[in-house]
Amino acid sequence: MRFIETYKNTHQHKSRSQVIETALQLLQQQELEAAYREANQEIDPDWEVSVADGLANETW
Repeated sequence: MRFIETYKNTHQHKSRSQVIETALQLLQQQELEAAYREANQEIDPDWEVSVADGLANETW
């Protein structure tokens, strides 16, 4: 509780629940970033070659 209260005062949050909400948003963002990094590692190099076929998105 002391950490939450200190964080609240340091970052000008109005309530402890706002601190918890901020923490949950940051956690969600971290998990989303990790999921994107993992998905990016799964990209097949052969697919990347076929995507670069010379057609721009505007062509479609």
